[in-house]
Amino acid sequence: MAAAEKIIEKGLKAALDLAASRPWSDIPLTDIAAKAKLSLSDFHGVASREDLVEALDGYFDKAMSAEGVPDEASPRERLFDVIMLRFEAMEPYRAGLVNIMKFRETSLTHVVRLPNHRHASAAWALASAGLDHDGGAPASLKRIGIALVIAQAERAWRRETSGDFALTMAALDKGLRRAEDRLGQFRRFTGRGPDNQKTEEKPA
Repeated sequence: MAAAEKIIEKGLKAALDLAASRPWSDIPLTDIAAKAKLSLSDFHGVASREDLVEALDGYFDKAMSAEGVPDEASPRERLFDVIMLRFEAMEPYRAGLVNIMKFRETSLTHVVRLPNHRHASAAWALASAGLDHDGGAPASLKRIGIALVIAQAERAWRRETSGDFALTMAALDKGLRRAEDRLGQFRRFTGRGPDNQKTEEKPA
């Protein structure tokens, strides 16, 4: 890992710890640096408070490729498994994450960039599940659908109180089933098969 990436990761973890008990808008970079056991100068030219907020989704996206998924699982099952890895990685930082997410939703600087982060999360979910190809539907269309699924599941995750991921898993499963249905409709409308090719009839 490059030095800059290490600083951002340490800074982000420190920021999440601090945000668990303080409003994000009240936390200066000096406190984040101290919590991360870094000097403020370590962040110069590397990361600001805004950069740490922008790094949030990408940091937890990496968890989706941490384990791999069995080849025999269905596409929906594979996506379910990799996206749940993301939420499991988020759980230890719940309090800080929720506070920063709330701040992000009220900040014009960050909210306008949120669709790009959703798109990137969806792209990595598909890649982690081995589904980042154009089979059945264009990969760009799949990314749009999965971005919506992740957003809906994240809203459910924020409402969790028991720690058993019941709401998250229900929302994720429902969203993926809907996406699967829409993909089926797309295939029927376009005549695309699961492997992106129409079945050719054998000559008599």
